[in-house]
Amino acid sequence: MQDRKIHTVMKILEEEVSRLGVPIVTEISRKKRDPYQVLISTLLSLRTKDETTRTASERLLAKAPSPDRMLRLSEKEIRELIYPVGFYKTKATVLKDACREIVNRYEGKVPDDLDTLLKLKGVGRKTANLVVTLGYGKPGICVDTHVHRISNRLGYVRTKSPEETEFALRDKLPARYWIPINDYLVAYGQNICKPISPFCSRCRLASHCDKVGVDRHR
Repeated sequence: MQDRKIHTVMKILEEEVSRLGVPIVTEISRKKRDPYQVLISTLLSLRTKDETTRTASERLLAKAPSPDRMLRLSEKEIRELIYPVGFYKTKATVLKDACREIVNRYEGKVPDDLDTLLKLKGVGRKTANLVVTLGYGKPGICVDTHVHRISNRLGYVRTKSPEETEFALRDKLPARYWIPINDYLVAYGQNICKPISPFCSRCRLASHCDKVGVDRHR
């Protein structure tokens, strides 16, 4: 895909996502820009469907609206509140450990920079970037499997991992698209540009897409 086409592609994606809806973490952040809520909901969302993440986040945040309140809960209580999110037992430990670090090392305030966030146990680049962008409104690019896959499928980047994709996009993607690209490509990846046999016949990006790695489509 030629670089000059990215503006057309992003405009189409913006229109499509207005119909498809945004990921649950973005939805939560729009109700209230709270870095803590973004952190918690993102950690819960990993390998979990949006609807399950939504209900689990609501239950947990009602009981633990701040890091210090989270520490008042036992891991058993956290597990019960977040079940049935994927890996709920492991996530209960991660949530408790992250909140303990936030309270003890950062005076109860979720860090606002990528490097510090990455020091928290269980926090990877995807989670850290979402906290920075959705929680604090600072520039950043969150790359998950959808963003990685579709950016390469379009032919906009040629990378082998989400981390490589993040840095490639930082180099060439216009800054105004840094924050929304995650919303756009996650929604599009969940509904149209699926990992296997994407719906190319009803994709408005078809004429702009190199279809890299697409062996079959619908």
